[in-house]
Amino acid sequence: MIMFLSSLVTTFWEALHLKTLVLAVVTFLFLINILRSRHPKNYPPGPWRLPFVGNFFQIDTKQTHLVLQQFVKKYGNVFSLELGQSPVVVVSGLPLIKEMFTHLDQNFVNRFMTPVRERITGLVVSNGQTWKEQRRLALMALRNFGLGKKSLEERIQEETHHLVEAIREEGGQPFNPHLKLINAVSNIICSVTFGERFDYEDCQFQELLQLLDETMHLMGSSAGQLYNGFPCIMKYLPGPHQKIFRNWGKLKLFVSHIVKKHEKDWNPDEPRDFIDAFLIEMQKDPDRTTSFNEENLISTTLDLFLGGTETTSSTLRWALLYMSSYPEIQENVQAEIDRVIGHKRQVSLSDRESMPYTNAVIHEVQRMGNIVPLNSSREVTVDTKFNGFHLPKGTMILTNLTALHRDPKEWATPEVFNPEHFLENGQFKKRESFLPFSMGKRACLGEQLAKSELFIFFSALMQKFTFKPPINEKLSLKFRMGLILSPASYRICAIPRV
Repeated sequence: MIMFLSSLVTTFWEALHLKTLVLAVVTFLFLINILRSRHPKNYPPGPWRLPFVGNFFQIDTKQTHLVLQQFVKKYGNVFSLELGQSPVVVVSGLPLIKEMFTHLDQNFVNRFMTPVRERITGLVVSNGQTWKEQRRLALMALRNFGLGKKSLEERIQEETHHLVEAIREEGGQPFNPHLKLINAVSNIICSVTFGERFDYEDCQFQELLQLLDETMHLMGSSAGQLYNGFPCIMKYLPGPHQKIFRNWGKLKLFVSHIVKKHEKDWNPDEPRDFIDAFLIEMQKDPDRTTSFNEENLISTTLDLFLGGTETTSSTLRWALLYMSSYPEIQENVQAEIDRVIGHKRQVSLSDRESMPYTNAVIHEVQRMGNIVPLNSSREVTVDTKFNGFHLPKGTMILTNLTALHRDPKEWATPEVFNPEHFLENGQFKKRESFLPFSMGKRACLGEQLAKSELFIFFSALMQKFTFKPPINEKLSLKFRMGLILSPASYRICAIPRV
């Protein structure tokens, strides 16, 4: 009996001891989390945060940009969140965005390095000397390289011909334009980076484009955001987030093979493309400290490939979807094209000035498509006073382009597809509150290329086809959230006009 009671007491004490220990550890971690989460005086307001996870589970990653609009209504144009262990401040409204990227641009010039991006770094998130060197070379490549001696405009026109023929082969039957559009747009940046284009029937390249699309989607998905919020845990767990890094490895291998081919036959006196130009930089004084090395060559080439493919092709997918959904607007575009260009002449950039309605439609597609709803994230480089708030160094900044592009103070019918937003007395009107390419020093370096592609591709497709929903099918304007906002998969019919 005594032994039994002794054993019972020992067991009780061990259990109590274990519970006390667990409770003490949890309390300690909780207090540490509170201390880490304490914000300085005058920090922007925001919703209540849970320990350790912050606001992560208050954000629906399938429609993050829409959830944040509710916080704007409650907390104003500058509010704060915590995503996992990352402090985030969201900025809305044209005056504040302009102040941030013009008067205080040095305080917000850096990209925020998310844990996912730390493993797949490149030009997009580089900072300091690396960013300046890589951006300079990329801009030079976009200026100087087409395919051989052809200009980029000629290259886009030639690719437009291939795209039109590929769509014509569908014979007016329902088809998904996704892969054709992404292949066509990708071939433009491929001519700049790789010096070649890829056929629409190239199975290996099609697989590569699908990998790219999947990676972009996963990076913005719940799995990707979980990794960004809790990298110390997620890197050891299986799941879709691991596919991001496997896919990126395959993409790097593809570029690596192209680099090796370039190294065998390149001529420093006659650079053909971005890879050749980068190899020239690598060959210069080997003792100097620069960012020109093979790892950055592959990463930056991939960033150009990614940035020059997904954004423009997604915008064109939105364009065909909107034209199929608004046939009267499509008819107006075609009437202007018929009057200015006709049925047979090739579209050129010089036509843009004479086609205000078509130009307005393209801009409205960008406004409504909203493919980069929160801009690329920035980082506060030094403790900064902004709009009366204190923003500590290291804080992630998200620019709310969704609120800007749907602001009822800026747009007559913000929720309706309406080209008149960009027209005044029949002429095209620029809008200060239209920032799909961002602004300031970190604005999209491919802006001019993207504008040229959108105008030529879109106008040529409207010239050659009328796009309609399949019989007995209703098109949806639903989106798919990823690193960018793209339309959900759809099918349309392309009826030849000529």
